[in-house]
Amino acid sequence: MFIDKLITTFDTGLRTVFAEANTGRQRPDADIEELPLTEIEKKQAAALMRINHVGEVCAQALYSGQALTSHNPQIVKSLQRAAEEEIDHLAWCEARINELGGRKSWLNPVWYLGSFTLGATAGALDDKWNLGFLAETERQVASHLQSHLNKLSETDIKTRTIISQMQQDETAHAEQAKELGASDLPEPVKAGMKVASKIMTSTAYYV
Repeated sequence: MFIDKLITTFDTGLRTVFAEANTGRQRPDADIEELPLTEIEKKQAAALMRINHVGEVCAQALYSGQALTSHNPQIVKSLQRAAEEEIDHLAWCEARINELGGRKSWLNPVWYLGSFTLGATAGALDDKWNLGFLAETERQVASHLQSHLNKLSETDIKTRTIISQMQQDETAHAEQAKELGASDLPEPVKAGMKVASKIMTSTAYYV
């Protein structure tokens, strides 16, 4: 029933924004030794991981919104599987932020609400456009993660390993969406998504 889905969706939102995330997979950097980092390197890494954490909060919101309004059971299941992996990312980012002496974004409730609205809107569209939105989102996130790898200190192997695994997972999610029939979004829509992402990342770096 829709009311049950709505309750579950609301609970997911509360847990994503306010509760500590629990990972189902071992952290990819679990067996890697922490090498000494300068305070500047730690601050930079913590800020980048805060952005990544915001990205994972947004991912949970997008998937929840899309799953709530989508009428295709196969797509809903695919969204739910991807969301489970994104919870791992959420937990990894949060733990690494704490290790680096950083903090999560104060605007996480705002990021979640905005992304959920976008996801619900996309989910209500035709399946191919819903999946197209998902594929393009994941593609842009993977590219965004690569930019973080380019900025991080080579000494910070632990953070780099986490981001590399996240990048692999995001790329796989995009490929799965394409396999399910995702349509390529119009260029103006892609450009709009990039602008929105730029605003989010620039703000989350500091706030």
